[in-house]
Amino acid sequence: MDLITAIRSRRSTAPVTDAAPSEAELREHLAVAAHSPDHAGLRPWRLISIRGAARQRLGDALVTGFGDEPGTPAAAKTASRPLRAPLLVAIVCTPVQHPKVPAWEQLAATAAMVSTLELVLFNAGWTAMWRSGPAVELPEVRRLLELAEHEQLLGWLYIGGSPDTGPAQNAAVGSAVVEQPDPEVGGKLSELSAGTATV
Repeated sequence: MDLITAIRSRRSTAPVTDAAPSEAELREHLAVAAHSPDHAGLRPWRLISIRGAARQRLGDALVTGFGDEPGTPAAAKTASRPLRAPLLVAIVCTPVQHPKVPAWEQLAATAAMVSTLELVLFNAGWTAMWRSGPAVELPEVRRLLELAEHEQLLGWLYIGGSPDTGPAQNAAVGSAVVEQPDPEVGGKLSELSAGTATV
C-alpha cells in the first residue's frame, strides 16, 4: 500500500477481532515508527504491551481508581474496558532534560511516533485505536504500570484484527481499503506577507 492511500484509508475500527501482532511483530513495527520526527533523536517515550490476563489487571486497577463498587454493573463495565482488544499498548512519554529540546517538543515527538505507528500497523493489516481519558491520571493505573513520577501516560493503543481484512486477519488490507475524502483545510492555511522590513 502506498503512503497516501494508507493515510487516506486509515481509521479507528471497533470492534476488533481476537487476532493481534506478536511481540516480535510489534517490535518490528515500532522500529519503523521510531523514524518519526524527533528533535535530537531522544526517543522520549516507551511502550508497555498488555495482553491476556494482564488486561484484567488493568481493568481491576480502573475499578479501584474510579471507585466503582465491586460486583456492580458499573464495576463490571469498567473492568471490561481493557478487554475490548486482544492487545493494548500503553503510551508513556518519558521526557528528559535537554538544553535544546523542551518538554513540549518531546511530547510532540511521542505523539508523532504514535501516529506513525498507527499507520504502520494499518499498513500491516491491523487496526489501532488511541484511547485516553481520565484513566491516565489514576494513581492505581500509574502504580500498575510502574510509571516514574516524571513520566506521562498518554493512553493506550487498542490493537486487533480488522473484521474487514478477512480470514487471515493480519493480511494486507488490499481490496478492503476505502479511502476517505480529504477534509476541508482551506481555513487552516494562511501565508505571511513580505510586508515591510522592521528593525
